[in-house]
Formats: sequence, structure tokens, C-alpha cells
Amino acid sequence: MMEILHQFFWNIVCPFLATTAYAVMFNVPKRYYLCCGATGTLSWLVYYLSVGSVSPAVASFLGTLMGVLFSRMMTVKMKCPITIFLISGIIPLVPGAGIYYTAYYLVTNQYMKAAEKGIESVKIAFAIVLGIIFIVSIPRELFRLKYWKQRRRRIIR
Repeated sequence: MMEILHQFFWNIVCPFLATTAYAVMFNVPKRYYLCCGATGTLSWLVYYLSVGSVSPAVASFLGTLMGVLFSRMMTVKMKCPITIFLISGIIPLVPGAGIYYTAYYLVTNQYMKAAEKGIESVKIAFAIVLGIIFIVSIPRELFRLKYWKQRRRRIIR
């Protein structure tokens, strides 16, 4: 039990620090650091909790959906461009190791392993793109609290 809590703790701290460091490295304004870290942590946690029961591509899709949804909400709330949170949110999900191993297997003439890793990396990248498209295509007004208050008043009348 203690090992599970320890592992879960590090799966919260590491993505938070990594995405916050990424935000610092790319000159995101300081007032957004906390939200950038939270976006990356949220997308990683959804990925981590779902990768045991679904494929890595589907888990990446679900993590991206949650990260981009949170990015959209923070964008409306903090009145800033979505890219500030969006890029930081998908950093933990990007298949960098898969692309590295694809190149490594190609250089060492292990073509079957290279094809396997390459296809898996492309699936994950495609899942990330689909997750971004699904959430970004939702109209901005749906993320405003004012919209839902006005809608509730219309329904009650």
C-alpha cells in the first residue's frame, strides 16, 4: 500500500515539475506557471490511470482530452492564449522515447523492432492530435460561466 502511494506521489510531482520547467524554459509569464504544471499533471494522471486497461494510444487520447479541456477552461478564466497551457499539457504525453528507439533500432539494423516502435509512436502522436482537435473545436462560449447562467435563466422562464 505504501509503495502505491509513493509511486502515485511521484506521478504527481514529476509531471508538475517537468511541465513547469518547460513553461519556464519557453518564457511563459510567471503567473501561469501553476496552471501549466497542473495541466501537465492532470493529463499525465489520466494517461497513467488508464494505460493499464487500454492501449497507450487510447490512454494518450484520454490524457490529451483532459489536458486540452483543462487548458480551454484556464484560457477562458485567465484570458490568455490557449497555447500557453496546451503545449505544457501535452508535454508528458509526447512519445519522445518511442521516436528515439525507432531511430536506434533503425541504426542497429533491427527493422522489425523499429517498425513496431515507429507505428506505436505514430499512433500516439495521432491520438494526441485527435484529442486536441476534439476539444478545440468546441465553441469558446461553452467554457464561460456566464453562458451557462444565461442558458439556465432561459430554461427556467
